[in-house]
Amino acid sequence: VQLQASGGGQVQPGGSLRLSCAASVGTFRHYGMGWFRQAPGKEREFVAAIRGDDSNTRYADAVKGRFTISRDNAKNTVYLQMNMLKPEDTAVYYCAASKEPWRCVRFASRYAFWGQGTQVTVSS
Repeated sequence: VQLQASGGGQVQPGGSLRLSCAASVGTFRHYGMGWFRQAPGKEREFVAAIRGDDSNTRYADAVKGRFTISRDNAKNTVYLQMNMLKPEDTAVYYCAASKEPWRCVRFASRYAFWGQGTQVTVSS
């Protein structure tokens, strides 16, 4: 499984970005997907997760109500729509795939495959 994240960039506080993660995989719905982020000097943290069949999602408290995770299984792609961005959202964002499509997995150790990361910078 190979994951390619894109869509990062620099945006002003209050702005929006949409991240995409394209997966090279046989049957995309067989994988739960997640987004994580890592700011300089901090641990990697969970952002959002989605089940393989798109039936459920889960979010970190810090992004709930502002970020939306979605997926298009026909395009083998997962998205992260980020609205009302704050400076504290600045980080490298990673997509990841788990072999537990029936769960919205929060823990990074449960993800088997990772993308290369895309930088998101929120500043004025």
